[in-house]
Amino acid sequence: MEEQVIRKTELAELIRAAVRAREGSYCPYSGFAVGAALQAKDGSIFTGCNIENAAFSPTCCAERVAFFKAVSGGVTEFERIVVVGGRKDGDMEKTTPCGVCLQVMLEFCDPETFEVISARTEKEYEVRRLTELLPYGFKL
Repeated sequence: MEEQVIRKTELAELIRAAVRAREGSYCPYSGFAVGAALQAKDGSIFTGCNIENAAFSPTCCAERVAFFKAVSGGVTEFERIVVVGGRKDGDMEKTTPCGVCLQVMLEFCDPETFEVISARTEKEYEVRRLTELLPYGFKL
């Protein structure tokens, strides 16, 4: 029972970190702001927000920003990621990672244990394993 309480507290902190990261979103084209908070196995947290570009292809999702910040700093083992999103000035909506972001996650995470959490609030969220979202991912 105590383990669940600690987990919910950690998860709430991770959701709040993703919501704060979303505030930095640069989304003048879609108007859809996304924030992510990635928890490494050592407990450190890396955040990211989506950054759009008029050419669209150079746009980078919040999840990849968080992963690239972590990996560029030498961290390559992860437990979970929280993703939040919604209209820049609106309510949060259920947001799940795109296929490109899922493939990046697969590069660094065990698909059977890595958790992908789509959250609207600290009390309204869904937890899935990476393998559920990317059952046929490409891995060498």
